[in-house]
Amino acid sequence: MTMSVNKNISIAFSIFLLVVMTNTIFAQKEVDANNGASKQEILFQSKSWNETLAMAKSSGKYIFVDAFTTWCGPCKLLKSTTFRDKNTAAFFNENFVSYAVDMEKGEGVGLAEKWEVTAYPALLFFSPDGKMVLRQTGYVDGKKLIQFGKQALEKK
Repeated sequence: MTMSVNKNISIAFSIFLLVVMTNTIFAQKEVDANNGASKQEILFQSKSWNETLAMAKSSGKYIFVDAFTTWCGPCKLLKSTTFRDKNTAAFFNENFVSYAVDMEKGEGVGLAEKWEVTAYPALLFFSPDGKMVLRQTGYVDGKKLIQFGKQALEKK
């Protein structure tokens, strides 16, 4: 009888370990998948404009700015589609320092005034020294955003 109880405990413990290990493996795959997905979207700086500008100057990269508001439908659509397009993300992550700013909060209020942004989303392109070289207002798909990015890179 004791051997039967020990065997049942051993089987139960084995099943428990199997479940824990399986959950751990699936959780790790989910983390890996999420990390891979983050590489397939435009990576925006969470720093201030001045810090973003300093990064651009030191790297020699142009700056892409997503000037948005929280209530803007096309802004939300950009974030959920265009900025997550694999080809668009690869192009922008390689060629730009990207910065997203809510134009109705914090430093965004002053930047909206300085940059004369009155419609959203405003997609702004700056040279590494902070000179605005191109602007576009409204929703665009990934291919069109890449075209704008290429146009901006051609401007000095």
